[in-house]
Amino acid sequence: MLKQDYYNDFFDFGQQKINFSFFELHLPDDDPVYTLKKVMEELDFSGLLACCSDQGRTGYNPIMLYAVVTYANMRGIRAVDRIVELCERDLAFIWLTKGQRPRRDAFYDFKGKKLTGEILDELNYQFLRRLKKEGLLTLRELFIDGTKIEANANRYTFVWRGSLNYHLAGLLDTIDALYAAYNALLHENGYGPKYDLGDARMFVVEGMDKVRRVIEENRKRKLTKHKKISNNTVIEIDGCSPLEILKLQKNLKTIAEGEGIGFVYGKGQRKPEIQKLYEELETCGSRLMEYKEHFEIMGKGRNSYSKTDLEATFMRMKEDHMLNGQLKPAYNVQIAVENYFIVHSYVSSDRTDYNTLIPVLEKHRKAFGEELEAVTADSGYCSEKNLSYLKENGIKSYIKLQDHEKRKTRAYKADIGKYYNMSCAVFEDEYYYICHDGRELRHMRTESRIQDGYTQTFEVYGCADCSGCEHKAKCLYKYDAEKHSDRNKVMKINERWEELKEETNENIQSEEGILKRQTRSIQTEGHFGDIKENENFRRFHYRSKEKVYKEFMLYAIGRNIMKYHRFLHHEIEKYEGKKEQKTA
Repeated sequence: MLKQDYYNDFFDFGQQKINFSFFELHLPDDDPVYTLKKVMEELDFSGLLACCSDQGRTGYNPIMLYAVVTYANMRGIRAVDRIVELCERDLAFIWLTKGQRPRRDAFYDFKGKKLTGEILDELNYQFLRRLKKEGLLTLRELFIDGTKIEANANRYTFVWRGSLNYHLAGLLDTIDALYAAYNALLHENGYGPKYDLGDARMFVVEGMDKVRRVIEENRKRKLTKHKKISNNTVIEIDGCSPLEILKLQKNLKTIAEGEGIGFVYGKGQRKPEIQKLYEELETCGSRLMEYKEHFEIMGKGRNSYSKTDLEATFMRMKEDHMLNGQLKPAYNVQIAVENYFIVHSYVSSDRTDYNTLIPVLEKHRKAFGEELEAVTADSGYCSEKNLSYLKENGIKSYIKLQDHEKRKTRAYKADIGKYYNMSCAVFEDEYYYICHDGRELRHMRTESRIQDGYTQTFEVYGCADCSGCEHKAKCLYKYDAEKHSDRNKVMKINERWEELKEETNENIQSEEGILKRQTRSIQTEGHFGDIKENENFRRFHYRSKEKVYKEFMLYAIGRNIMKYHRFLHHEIEKYEGKKEQKTA
């Protein structure tokens, strides 16, 4: 049985410090810090050094700070306070800093002012070129995926476009009435000719008629809860300048001074009508300025933002903290991967992945030239704009179609109302379709639609007469025999889009396409699983898209060097796929 003296025999009673010079403390030969040193010896830090001034007091070496931050991210450590602590206690960090003890302000200054997204991209690309020389990368194909990571913003600080639309419509109605009251005041009292003032006209707002119609319909329904206008309704109020309201206020002030009408304030004072109109205009102008600021922050590409992080958008996350479909402020983080290495990162405020593919590919083109040959992604990236970009740039598409699973069903192949289940023919250079009943659907017109800055072209085909057809119930969409007895079959076909989809579908159904989709699911989704589950990276520490990107890019560089370390020590091997296993 051990006694109390067992402790006292090992340590001197009251001992507070140990002289470590008596102990042989050293790092293991396979510690990742040596791999980091090996990588950094060949990097060009001229871009980083250009952002550092040689004036004033000599600070910490920026290359040393970069090494410390990178090594911390290699070990999954992002908190600055934790890094400061390790610089005093961890041998690897002490070895990197040569015994110096940078404080938290030094790291915040370095990450906030000296490091930029462009510098981090360039350092990462230098490392990737080294991997290409060593045969670990080809940079000719990318596997792309995205995930949503919560922003460092308060959860209930949302601003919704739908709510703004609803209240803005009421405000514009009020302003319109104030303009009418202003004109009536001029006419009834003869102030117009007397002070050389003309009638004021309410500014024109695009989409205002639609907004008012929706509000009136909602009021007629007498809903217990107000139905908000769709978030997709973008009201153009660029022409609604509060300066116009200020002009009216200035005119009212001129009239009041000329007529000897004084503005009164305080309890028990009866305000003149001209003062009431003046103050109402002032209130509406302030509210209009507030709405304009909200819309300017939000832009046209998103429908919400957070007041504590203006570039964060409210998104539906898989982690629902209230278990009732709550949205949380987040960023859409994209990664492009090859052989487990993160080649590119991209942070977006967009809730969907449609508009994130082309920026990633443009980064690759600028960094490595026209080397890219193939891109593999899931159905979230399947759009006409993206597939057109890939084809125009000679990049083979292995993007899964949105209706990939639906195409396998019997109902898809048996739907007689779809053009792909109809026969087609050509007569005198005119292309037309033949329906299930043998009737011809001829070309009627060409329509176009602009979406996200991209123009889509639709060819409209229609049947001249569908009367007496037995298949109208199956052929026509939402057909009602009593209401739509005279309705004829009309279909819009985006021929360019359909051609691109068929090419992509052929690619993903090939053996090579099946292997690439299998590789993408293992590598990209494996990254996110490791990031979120194993290393608990579920929320950013910084605010604004620029700082969030730097935070994630530092983390990605740390992961890349750690992967390289594992390759060097044969802990992982290059993934070649399992060709005998096929995915659906």
